[in-house]
Amino acid sequence: MRRQHFEESNDRILERFHGLKKSSPEKLKSRLKLSWSNWGFGREPLAESAVRLEKAGVPYIELHGNHYGPDLGYKVDETLKILADYGLRVSGVCGMFSADNDLGSNRAVCRQAAVDYLNREVPFTHEVGGAYLLVVPAAVGRPKAYDDVEFERSAETLSSCADIFTQHGVKAAIEPIRSAETSLVHTVADAKRYLNAVNHPGVAHINGDVYHMQSEERHIGDAILAAGDQLTNLHFADSNRCALGEGSMDVCTIIRALYVIGFNEGDRFVTFEPLGPGGDPYPAMYGKPDKQKLDALVSTSIRYFRECEEMVLADEAA
Repeated sequence: MRRQHFEESNDRILERFHGLKKSSPEKLKSRLKLSWSNWGFGREPLAESAVRLEKAGVPYIELHGNHYGPDLGYKVDETLKILADYGLRVSGVCGMFSADNDLGSNRAVCRQAAVDYLNREVPFTHEVGGAYLLVVPAAVGRPKAYDDVEFERSAETLSSCADIFTQHGVKAAIEPIRSAETSLVHTVADAKRYLNAVNHPGVAHINGDVYHMQSEERHIGDAILAAGDQLTNLHFADSNRCALGEGSMDVCTIIRALYVIGFNEGDRFVTFEPLGPGGDPYPAMYGKPDKQKLDALVSTSIRYFRECEEMVLADEAA
């Protein structure tokens, strides 16, 4: 029997990885940078989350973009002190876009709210040392399109305020999200088309998410290769959006693809975001945290990923 299509893609990625290892072994010396997105911890205080991440050996945190108004959200000095106390640095900020601040909305007040949100969140990202701000072109939790011009409307709205990214040295990372959760930009190819429509140097990067990729892409590894240098962050969870090792995600092939594109160099991160299965994940940000479950979620996921990474780099039976 011939190889299945996904196996053929796996084989091509393995071949490229072996080629890199043979020709440029020095490019495999640096390990992938691991981060954790904390908005899935719900209402837990940042200091308690920091304790958990330090204990699990996670060096970076992706902060919840919670500046929903001028008087809301993390304060810079307090945030930096807490993170310094536990040896954590900020990878980036997870921008949150609902129907209230929707770049693609047919209501001007909602688009203005999205612009105002970015005008608060981008400077904060810079001040806490984050490399990127995740941007979603249309509201999460709204899979039905308003009309047939919301792509253009979203790109125009983001373009109108894009200078703020270059002014503060923050990368706008466009995230493709599965069609069950949002109406726009579901694949890496969609994200590239959106970036071209915005046409601004501050909006030139992609935030991948393996959970969404398994729904929308032909092959996750191939999608990572297609994103290439534009991929600045990759959200990670297992196939069921739970702890790594509890599903059927092909972690080793994904790791190989990341090394092939040089993802282990520079300010590029693998950021864990296991939110559990379901439609709209945003309610998780308001949940009451179960500390024991969260501790196990983090420690299990990080350990499993590092074991897979070492297995891949050693070329063991991975």
